[in-house]
Amino acid sequence: MGSLNSFSFCISFLLIALSLNHANAATFDIRNNCPYTVWAAAVPGGGRQLNNGQTWTINVAAGTAGARIWGRTGCSFDGAGRGNCQTGDCGGLLQCQAYGAPPNTLAEYALNQFNNLDFFDISLVDGFNVPLEFIPTSGGCTRGPRCTADVNGQCPAVLRAPGGCNNPCTVFKTDEYCCNSGSCSPTDYSRYFKGKCPDAYSYPKDDASSTFTCPGGTNYRVVFCP
Repeated sequence: MGSLNSFSFCISFLLIALSLNHANAATFDIRNNCPYTVWAAAVPGGGRQLNNGQTWTINVAAGTAGARIWGRTGCSFDGAGRGNCQTGDCGGLLQCQAYGAPPNTLAEYALNQFNNLDFFDISLVDGFNVPLEFIPTSGGCTRGPRCTADVNGQCPAVLRAPGGCNNPCTVFKTDEYCCNSGSCSPTDYSRYFKGKCPDAYSYPKDDASSTFTCPGGTNYRVVFCP
């Protein structure tokens, strides 16, 4: 009888845990407001072609960390979902299973972390390809980052790439720009990105003004060309 009670307790505990996990799962509405097609990508989540005005909704489990949403441009895929993109390509797959290739503007997040807070940001550490907005839409949380400047049009010549603007780490691969040793400072190139998009990460140690938080269970909207 004791083992039956223990089994019942375990089942009850599991159901409660599953219920809490579902309650704290986050919904992300991903919308393309660009006048051109963007192939949205998400890890976790996969990928979807979004023509102007189209939206793709994904649900992400509580506790998910190291997650990204980004836009891909100049893509061509066959019926099996294989092909390539000019920017943000993820191994030639429509349904991304890995992060995209730079340059790509990143919406990054980690759910239900320290003190059950969500941490989220826009990062230009992998460069820039599409203007982006990343804002909370529930729970009374209203503040999120935007990066809407013409970064590509005024990109320094050495950082220019087809369809985007590279971060200097991608181009030079030195510790000064990549911060591989764990410490580094702003550079003229990172200041260019920061000047265009003050809310966004401009280099790997740009934490102070670039990390946003909301209570766990908040929902979000990611907009290309807001």
